[in-house]
Amino acid sequence: MPEAVLRRAAEEMLDWHGSGMGVMEMSHRGKEFGAIAMQAAADFRTLLAIPAHFHILFMQGGGLGENAIVPLNLSRGTKADFVITGSWSAKSQKEAQRYCATRVAASNAADQHTRLPDPASWQLDRDASYVHVCTNETINGVEFQALPDLRALGCDAPLVIDFSSHVASRSIDWRRVGLAFGGAQKNLGPAGLTIVVVRDDLLGRALEICPSAFNYKTVADNQSMYNTPPTWGIYVAGLTFQWLLQQREGDATGIAAMERRNIAKAKLLYDVIDSSAFYNNTVDPACRSRMNIPFFLRDEAHNDAFLAGARETGLLQLKGHKSVGGMRASLYNAMPLAGVQALVAYMREFERSHA
Repeated sequence: MPEAVLRRAAEEMLDWHGSGMGVMEMSHRGKEFGAIAMQAAADFRTLLAIPAHFHILFMQGGGLGENAIVPLNLSRGTKADFVITGSWSAKSQKEAQRYCATRVAASNAADQHTRLPDPASWQLDRDASYVHVCTNETINGVEFQALPDLRALGCDAPLVIDFSSHVASRSIDWRRVGLAFGGAQKNLGPAGLTIVVVRDDLLGRALEICPSAFNYKTVADNQSMYNTPPTWGIYVAGLTFQWLLQQREGDATGIAAMERRNIAKAKLLYDVIDSSAFYNNTVDPACRSRMNIPFFLRDEAHNDAFLAGARETGLLQLKGHKSVGGMRASLYNAMPLAGVQALVAYMREFERSHA
């Protein structure tokens, strides 16, 4: 979380704008919170240049919840295609099997999830209700640098993207997207808020068994207030949207500024890894993630010492996911360049003393 956002939330904790109450005390149907939610949605639309024919929904359940909610709303009980590029897309496909037939249109499992399958090689079903991709895999460290153009591939199905872990870190070509979803907890706010961006024509397709609170049309028709939304999460996310809109990097502002900053942060760390005989990253450079950078010590006997020394230096949460091991640095939007500089300085010193 950006420090400026946390400080402002702390300042307004007991009294929001002279209302005599904090956001957590507000009714979600009251005029005060209504103003907060409307401004948050408007700022998010501006931030990501979301066209008017897309709805912005504030929901709950996280990315894992959307793995069920998406097929409940879009599959019509028929079939959907999945591009498996790592752990999260695999979980999405497995969950969707509860509600529709699923096909693996492409997979990088044979490459240990270290590269992305070329869209030209995808075996897409022309009758699929949608095509699902996870545009940034946090565990495996692969990221789509450009969204696939399904129409150019001869497929008219809407593209569904799970952008949980890199939303607001780069621009989005909405011409290629039917629906995007993501948990807010990586780049946008606290855990508990899920944001869905869905095209107009994809509303009203929900299965009969879809809970009303998860029916996208119901949520859209009620401006995300059909049931009590995660009000605190929406408020803090709204503060984060304002912070993001104010960011500058050279002549760039907003998302363009964040993208420049994220490119610079990732390059700094990848350059240290690539120039070292002590560290290693196995992901194809063409699809390396800017947000989540896994790396390995070539001699893993040093892993515990590396993590212990990092903690003493104030560098936390560097242990890789249990399914892949090694290390992982997450460079989300709020991580300043100084944090990455501190990490690479530690890595160089650790290599010098242990190589």
